[in-house]
Amino acid sequence: MQALFKRGVGLFLENKYLALVIVLAAFLRLGYLTYAPASLNWDEVSHGYNAYSILTTGRDEWGEAFPLIFRAYGDYKLPVYIYITAISEAIFGLGSLAVRLPSALAGMATVIFTYLLVKKLFDQKSALVAALLVAVEPWSLFLSRAAFEANLALAFIVSGVYFFVGGLQKPRGLIFSAALFGLSIWTYNSARVFVPILLLVLVSLYKKDLKAVLIRDRKSIALSLIFAAVFFLGMFWQLANPAGLARYGKVAIINDGTVAQIDEARNDSTLPEPLKRIFYNRASFFAQKFVKNWASYFSGDFLFGGGGSNFQFSVPGRGVIYTINAFFLAIGLIHLVKLRTKASLLLISWFFLGPVAASLTSESRHVLRAITTLPTPMIISALGLISFSKWLRGKLKLASGAAIYLVYFLAVGLLLKGYLSTYWTEYRKEYSWSWQFGYKEAVEYAKKNYEAYDTIIVSKKYGEPHEFFLFFWPWDPQQYRVDPNLNRFYQSGWYWVDGFDKFYFVNDWDIPKEKDSFVLESKKMVDCSRLKCLLITSPDNYPMGWKKLEAINFLDGKAAFEIYENK
Repeated sequence: MQALFKRGVGLFLENKYLALVIVLAAFLRLGYLTYAPASLNWDEVSHGYNAYSILTTGRDEWGEAFPLIFRAYGDYKLPVYIYITAISEAIFGLGSLAVRLPSALAGMATVIFTYLLVKKLFDQKSALVAALLVAVEPWSLFLSRAAFEANLALAFIVSGVYFFVGGLQKPRGLIFSAALFGLSIWTYNSARVFVPILLLVLVSLYKKDLKAVLIRDRKSIALSLIFAAVFFLGMFWQLANPAGLARYGKVAIINDGTVAQIDEARNDSTLPEPLKRIFYNRASFFAQKFVKNWASYFSGDFLFGGGGSNFQFSVPGRGVIYTINAFFLAIGLIHLVKLRTKASLLLISWFFLGPVAASLTSESRHVLRAITTLPTPMIISALGLISFSKWLRGKLKLASGAAIYLVYFLAVGLLLKGYLSTYWTEYRKEYSWSWQFGYKEAVEYAKKNYEAYDTIIVSKKYGEPHEFFLFFWPWDPQQYRVDPNLNRFYQSGWYWVDGFDKFYFVNDWDIPKEKDSFVLESKKMVDCSRLKCLLITSPDNYPMGWKKLEAINFLDGKAAFEIYENK
């Protein structure tokens, strides 16, 4: 451990420019981490509360002791991020900082290991530029500031590749590589598809080197295989169970809706019956959708223009890579094709195979699921810049390329400034609703006035209110699990909570207008005609005659919640 620490300090001091990149990456990821994004979303509070439950009771919110997969809402979250969050909460307490910090630190680790990997594969200059781009590009920066398991999995993958390549000279590195790849597939589902593919690429490219390692250090190879077997066989065992595939079942290309589309297209077709079945079936639909999805991740609009399709994973209307790198990414790809080295083939393969896992789902241009593509766009852009600089210096007969780099870094700096200006102000304000802003304030109001009411009813309009109450209160996990009023049930592939303690959660459309009785989704009825009730609801959605007490707004000023009591 001491040697590792000294190596880390030495790396930081190795180059003043690298130190600046690391400081910049830290500032961009750690600065005002609880301020932006605007609030914790339902996945973040789920991570946080399950981690808190593990930390305080050794069980998750469902009572499972140290699970290898967390049931949560029925979306079955992989365990590594939650367990690391438990450590973070042990240090910083239950709160936004503790929940988001593992992702922010993982983002910094990705910057550092990108530098180390590119330096090993190419040279120090390329490594510095690549690390800088990972630090500032929107794709990697945005996903480092919220509690995304995917971002932690990426750090494991990049460091895993670094130790794999380094392990060809120092075989003990292969043991670390196997462990890091193993952790990645227990962190995020996209890694469960991508990492085995990446390992096939690595083994194919470096099989001669691996044979040489096997001759001189069988022990390291054996330990690496043991680590890999533990992680990967465990993964395959889990995938053989319904819980392991539950998440993919919700996002798969082929689902009940697509089956209906296939049947409709077949019925509408004028082709002869045998041809209808050839052209309109699950296999053909899957293949077409997969290719279309995969191609969307290389479109100019996704990379440099409009960005992703989900407001929680990227700033709307902005690409995930700065526009200036459209040119250098293309130059870099051409440069790598010409090189035809193991390193160049690794990067090309990684870049084009990165979105495979994301392409297997029904949604295209999904920034988070395609995170396994990183950091290759930044590395390739860096190589393209350096290749172009050498070419231009030759054409213009320049003694140094300093002026070229200065212009480039100024341009990147201006693009970063513009992006941050939008992120910190317009995005945080206009899209606070997408981060379910207002729940914390609603919980604080309910907690302050808890004793004054017999029953507190909350609308489900913005999704899973019970988890926000558990997290922001915070509610004792053991008390929650044994609560006699806890009412949760499975329906439509999801676990719903209709109430616990004196809290009841009701569908927004089930809030009555002309009576005081509320019918929950579980068919339980809450009669406020004989109780003192507090209602936290969507705007203008309340029973006639109830008194308005408070309004909670999104950051753009639009109403999020209104709070009422019965007279």
